[in-house]
Amino acid sequence: MRDVDLFVIGGGINGCGIARDAAGRGYSVALAEMKDLGSGTSSWSTKLIHGGLRYLEHYEFRLVREALMEREVLWRIAPHVIRPLRFVLPLHKGLRPAWLLRTGLFLYDHLGGRKELAATRSVDLTTGPLAGPLKPEFRRGFEYSDARVDDTRFVVLNALDAQDRGAEILVRSEVSEARREGDRWHITVRSRETGAVSHYRCRFLVNAAGPWVDRVLGGAMGSNSARNIRLVQGSHIVTRKLYEHDRAYIFQNADGRIIFAIPYEDEFTLVGTTDRDFEGDPAAAAITPEETDYLLKAASEYFAKPLVESDIVWSFSGVRPLYDDHATKAQEATRDYVLRVDGEAGQAPVLNIFGGKITTFRKLAEDAVAQIGERIGTRGAAWTGKAALPGGDFATDGAGALEARLRAAVPTLSERTARRMVRAYGTRALTIVQGGQLGDDLGHGLREAELDYLIDHEWARSAEDVLWRRSKLGLHFTKAEAERLDQRIAERLELRRGVAAQ
Repeated sequence: MRDVDLFVIGGGINGCGIARDAAGRGYSVALAEMKDLGSGTSSWSTKLIHGGLRYLEHYEFRLVREALMEREVLWRIAPHVIRPLRFVLPLHKGLRPAWLLRTGLFLYDHLGGRKELAATRSVDLTTGPLAGPLKPEFRRGFEYSDARVDDTRFVVLNALDAQDRGAEILVRSEVSEARREGDRWHITVRSRETGAVSHYRCRFLVNAAGPWVDRVLGGAMGSNSARNIRLVQGSHIVTRKLYEHDRAYIFQNADGRIIFAIPYEDEFTLVGTTDRDFEGDPAAAAITPEETDYLLKAASEYFAKPLVESDIVWSFSGVRPLYDDHATKAQEATRDYVLRVDGEAGQAPVLNIFGGKITTFRKLAEDAVAQIGERIGTRGAAWTGKAALPGGDFATDGAGALEARLRAAVPTLSERTARRMVRAYGTRALTIVQGGQLGDDLGHGLREAELDYLIDHEWARSAEDVLWRRSKLGLHFTKAEAERLDQRIAERLELRRGVAAQ
């Protein structure tokens, strides 16, 4: 049995963020994720670091301010996976008037202490690079700043940093039991790969299981706690690139909701999201015909060329575990987080996490570690806002120079692959290509050296892990190519097991 200060259930952005923060302060930490890192809600976001412009309509000023303040903090610590993005908001006759949008954007610019991101401005949609994609009736609009993020890589980077600082990261490991014995938790963990069972004893337990947080409370922990979360399904579609310029669009809809159209992975456009209440197993969430139709119609309200189902090359759907504030509509449910510590004096405490969004994960982690410190003793000061995530130790405007260094180190590397690797690994891309012996091309620029890095350092165990969570190369790989990659990964894992057994 291993003794740790803190045990975290859940390897999404919140769980990994807490593990990173706590390990960096000197707590001993173990984290268990029943599947792959970021394979739940953190995989299925709209890929944005944003304040949430529409949340101003629901008077969530504290949440918006905190999220706006975090944009530039996160950009500085992870400039490889986070990049600024300008959003175009066309004026739509009959919906929110220009004065209201201008007021909201003024607040958006000033509420969160924006420094490096560009300010809001009015734009003419009939001339210049913005002319063309939209219907002719959309002549004016506004342009403002937020940022994009590779969400699942962001999760992995937090887990890597936590591990580098001493945390134990247990992937594909399910907590089958968590029971209190006085002032300690006894945790039983079963590996879903080998079936091996291990035991931990901790002073503090964190339940960061996302959509499964209530299930963990009622299952492994045996609690009869009432329902605490509202499951809300959000779905997206991905099409071939719909326009040539580099801005995203934010479109108002007659039902009061908004959707985004975002340049995605250079060759595609991401359109989403929907908001609908969800019942059932979150792992089984899939886009419905009604959601597909909603997104196609909402985008076609604006684009000169209507979107049709045959334009879709990929779709994805996930379930957001929002705190159940009993809002009438799913779109009105708060995106803020709630942290609740349970456990009487002398009893082992547990922190249950409800809600939250990827933009505010770092503040959530700071708040969580502060509450942990109140129960088991404070260690160290807040630090995560200034320390680069793995590979992020370069300037926010330094990606181009890093790509040039990478291509100089390996002249045979294509510009496209160099750009992808810098966006994924930052300065660690130089480590991957060190020596220049990259091995075979396994498809679309994925080389053996990169695959070995993902297996040995980033917990990749399948083609799905590599093609959809460590990258988005799945948009390019055929089914046959993916099957060959799965076989190559299985061979490499078997070889590693053989070496370890010697």
